[in-house]
Amino acid sequence: MTKIYIDENLSPYIAEDLDILERPMGDGFEILSIGKTFGRGAQDEDWIPEVGAQEAVVVTQDINIHRTRRQRELFEKHGVGIFFISPPSKTGYTYWEQVEQLVRRWRDIKKKCRTKRPFAYKCTPKSSEFERM
Repeated sequence: MTKIYIDENLSPYIAEDLDILERPMGDGFEILSIGKTFGRGAQDEDWIPEVGAQEAVVVTQDINIHRTRRQRELFEKHGVGIFFISPPSKTGYTYWEQVEQLVRRWRDIKKKCRTKRPFAYKCTPKSSEFERM
Protein backbone atom coordinates (compact mmCIF):
# COMPACT_ATOMS: atom_id res chain seq x y z
CA MET A 1 0.00 0.00 0.00
CA THR A 2 1.46 3.38 -1.03
CA LYS A 3 0.45 6.23 1.24
CA ILE A 4 0.13 9.70 -0.21
CA TYR A 5 -0.05 12.45 2.39
CA ILE A 6 -1.68 15.76 1.52
CA ASP A 7 0.03 18.59 3.42
CA GLU A 8 -2.10 20.83 5.58
CA ASN A 9 -1.58 23.76 3.21
CA LEU A 10 -4.03 21.86 0.97
CA SER A 11 -7.55 21.05 2.12
CA PRO A 12 -7.94 17.91 4.25
CA TYR A 13 -11.24 17.35 2.44
CA ILE A 14 -9.29 16.79 -0.75
CA ALA A 15 -7.31 14.02 0.96
CA GLU A 16 -10.51 12.36 2.16
CA ASP A 17 -12.20 12.67 -1.22
CA LEU A 18 -9.22 11.41 -3.21
CA ASP A 19 -9.03 8.44 -0.86
CA ILE A 20 -12.70 7.66 -1.50
CA LEU A 21 -12.19 7.99 -5.26
CA GLU A 22 -9.13 5.69 -5.13
CA ARG A 23 -10.75 2.84 -3.18
CA PRO A 24 -12.61 1.25 -6.11
CA MET A 25 -9.40 1.26 -8.16
CA GLY A 26 -7.81 -1.28 -5.83
CA ASP A 27 -4.31 -0.41 -7.00
CA GLY A 28 -2.78 0.09 -3.57
CA PHE A 29 -2.99 3.81 -2.81
CA GLU A 30 -4.21 5.38 0.42
CA ILE A 31 -4.56 9.15 0.65
CA LEU A 32 -4.24 10.82 4.03
CA SER A 33 -4.12 14.32 5.47
CA ILE A 34 -1.00 15.30 7.42
CA GLY A 35 -3.09 17.58 9.65
CA LYS A 36 -5.59 14.87 10.51
CA THR A 37 -3.01 12.12 10.91
CA PHE A 38 -0.32 13.96 12.87
CA GLY A 39 -2.37 16.83 14.32
CA ARG A 40 -2.98 20.30 12.99
CA GLY A 41 0.20 22.36 13.13
CA ALA A 42 2.47 19.33 13.62
CA GLN A 43 6.10 20.25 13.14
CA ASP A 44 7.77 18.99 9.96
CA GLU A 45 10.53 17.50 12.10
CA ASP A 46 7.93 15.29 13.80
CA TRP A 47 5.96 13.94 10.83
CA ILE A 48 8.69 13.67 8.18
CA PRO A 49 10.47 10.72 9.88
CA GLU A 50 7.15 8.89 10.27
CA VAL A 51 6.19 9.48 6.63
CA GLY A 52 9.62 8.18 5.63
CA ALA A 53 9.25 5.08 7.80
CA GLN A 54 6.00 4.35 5.94
CA GLU A 55 7.76 4.81 2.58
CA ALA A 56 5.10 7.40 1.80
CA VAL A 57 5.04 10.52 -0.33
CA VAL A 58 3.81 14.06 0.29
CA VAL A 59 1.92 16.54 -1.88
CA THR A 60 2.36 20.17 -0.82
CA GLN A 61 2.21 23.78 -1.97
CA ASP A 62 5.12 24.69 0.34
CA ILE A 63 8.15 24.99 -1.96
CA ASN A 64 10.10 26.40 1.02
CA ILE A 65 10.48 22.85 2.30
CA HIS A 66 12.90 22.25 -0.57
CA ARG A 67 14.58 25.63 -0.16
CA THR A 68 15.18 25.24 3.58
CA ARG A 69 18.33 23.18 3.97
CA ARG A 70 17.33 21.53 7.27
CA GLN A 71 13.94 20.40 5.95
CA ARG A 72 15.35 19.24 2.62
CA GLU A 73 17.98 17.19 4.46
CA LEU A 74 15.28 15.70 6.67
CA PHE A 75 13.25 14.57 3.63
CA GLU A 76 16.36 13.10 2.04
CA LYS A 77 17.53 11.38 5.23
CA HIS A 78 14.15 9.69 5.72
CA GLY A 79 13.66 8.79 2.06
CA VAL A 80 10.47 10.75 1.44
CA GLY A 81 9.11 11.50 -2.02
CA ILE A 82 7.59 14.94 -2.41
CA PHE A 83 5.44 16.66 -5.01
CA PHE A 84 5.34 20.45 -5.04
CA ILE A 85 2.22 21.98 -6.56
CA SER A 86 3.61 25.48 -6.96
CA PRO A 87 0.80 28.05 -6.53
CA PRO A 88 0.31 31.06 -8.81
CA SER A 89 0.84 33.51 -5.93
CA LYS A 90 1.94 33.71 -2.29
CA THR A 91 -1.65 33.27 -1.17
CA GLY A 92 -1.79 29.83 -2.77
CA TYR A 93 -4.59 28.18 -4.66
CA THR A 94 -8.24 28.56 -3.78
CA TYR A 95 -10.01 25.39 -2.73
CA TRP A 96 -11.38 24.65 -6.22
CA GLU A 97 -8.01 25.45 -7.82
CA GLN A 98 -6.45 22.88 -5.45
CA VAL A 99 -9.01 20.31 -6.54
CA GLU A 100 -8.42 21.13 -10.20
CA GLN A 101 -4.62 20.93 -9.92
CA LEU A 102 -4.61 17.64 -8.03
CA VAL A 103 -7.18 15.92 -10.23
CA ARG A 104 -5.39 17.13 -13.34
CA ARG A 105 -2.07 15.72 -12.10
CA TRP A 106 -3.30 12.68 -10.19
CA ARG A 107 -2.30 9.99 -12.70
CA ASP A 108 1.19 11.45 -12.97
CA ILE A 109 1.52 11.58 -9.17
CA LYS A 110 0.56 7.91 -8.88
CA LYS A 111 2.96 6.93 -11.65
CA LYS A 112 5.87 8.86 -10.12
CA CYS A 113 5.16 7.36 -6.67
CA ARG A 114 6.97 4.30 -7.97
CA THR A 115 10.17 6.33 -8.37
CA LYS A 116 13.01 5.43 -6.01
CA ARG A 117 12.94 7.68 -2.95
CA PRO A 118 13.93 10.25 -1.96
CA PHE A 119 12.67 12.38 -4.81
CA ALA A 120 11.22 15.82 -5.41
CA TYR A 121 9.04 16.92 -8.32
CA LYS A 122 7.58 20.34 -9.00
CA CYS A 123 4.89 21.74 -11.24
CA THR A 124 3.53 25.21 -11.80
CA PRO A 125 0.00 26.20 -12.80
CA LYS A 126 1.14 26.28 -16.44
CA SER A 127 3.26 23.09 -16.38
CA SER A 128 1.96 20.22 -18.45
CA GLU A 129 3.84 17.74 -16.24
CA PHE A 130 6.07 17.48 -13.18
CA GLU A 131 9.76 18.24 -13.47
CA ARG A 132 12.37 16.62 -11.27
CA MET A 133 14.15 18.92 -8.83
